[in-house]
Amino acid sequence: MKFQVNRDVFSEAVSFAVKLLPQRTTLPILSGVLIETTDTGLRLSSFDYEVSAQTEIEASVDTPGTILVSGRLLADIASRLPNAPVEFSTEESKITVRCGSANFTLLSMPVEEYPTLPQVGEQSGLLPADAFSDAVSQVAVAASRDDVTPVITGVQLEVSDTTLSLVATDRYRVAVREIDWDSGDRDFSEAVTALVPARTLQEIGKTFGHSGTISVAITNTDDREIIAFSADRKTVTSLLIKGNFPPVKRLFPETVENYAVMNTGELVEAVRRVALVLEREAALRFSFTIDGLTLEAIGGEQAQASETIDAHLHGGDMVVSLKPQFLLDGLGAVHSEFVRISFTRTENPNKPGPVLITSQSSKDQPGADNYKYLLQPNLLLR
Repeated sequence: MKFQVNRDVFSEAVSFAVKLLPQRTTLPILSGVLIETTDTGLRLSSFDYEVSAQTEIEASVDTPGTILVSGRLLADIASRLPNAPVEFSTEESKITVRCGSANFTLLSMPVEEYPTLPQVGEQSGLLPADAFSDAVSQVAVAASRDDVTPVITGVQLEVSDTTLSLVATDRYRVAVREIDWDSGDRDFSEAVTALVPARTLQEIGKTFGHSGTISVAITNTDDREIIAFSADRKTVTSLLIKGNFPPVKRLFPETVENYAVMNTGELVEAVRRVALVLEREAALRFSFTIDGLTLEAIGGEQAQASETIDAHLHGGDMVVSLKPQFLLDGLGAVHSEFVRISFTRTENPNKPGPVLITSQSSKDQPGADNYKYLLQPNLLLR
């Protein structure tokens, strides 16, 4: 095998291929990147039985072939090569990499032991890349990081004819966002769902965020359900999480009359300041009145803190206690100058229901991005 390739193009392709590989694997063969020659250049692939990445780039091929080489080592080398064309050649089990005055000799890994890459099925639909990337960043933050319950470590994608809904929860909060979806000629009159690991989906969102349009394919073959995302000659596949995602969307109220509107940046800064005196896992007390919002933190005998900011309250006064980081996660996903915090009710008049966080274009105008974040308050601090 022998080929020559542009340094920057090759480095970017290797970086993409190794990005989703686990840092540690029990099977060393899965840490490799598979490089194959094609009619127009090269195909680089990685696969660890859960996630695969594949990209094609142009290259000048003298001798076709296939090699398997340590992915992270190759990525480190490619990122530090001098500004010159990269030349690859193989002899038996050795791979020689030349670039300008730099020379490397690497050992190849046994190609015959590498698993077969998953096959991508027929396209299910198309997504606007920027909206998808934005939605993933807003929703994935609410997914659980506790692997004891795998089903809530994922983001549930729910596909209809015209919309894609993303949902995530860790039992303490729920995040939902809807975006446009082009299903072409396919019939999604019955909703199709795909439960994708949140960490994988976040990388996919970052990778394809500037790709214009993303093609999505949901495939079910041989008891392996996978989802594939493709754009710009790149494809990422992920094994879906098995299990029934909890029906959390029904927790969202139809309408809420009692709410407050604040400047998002002012609220974020106030929460960060007042939370400085809190002990770990403690909550902040939020008192909403016609005069504004007062934040209070009682950090024990050592320190206390409070701050008041402007808030436009609709409905009666409300006091809730919220964990600051959970609130900041929701506020960070509200990509608007103002934010609305709505107060739901429970059967117990002394116990507030979850608070609903949504974007707000102005003090009087709701946001247009369909983002909703439902956060369960702590018991009121006495």
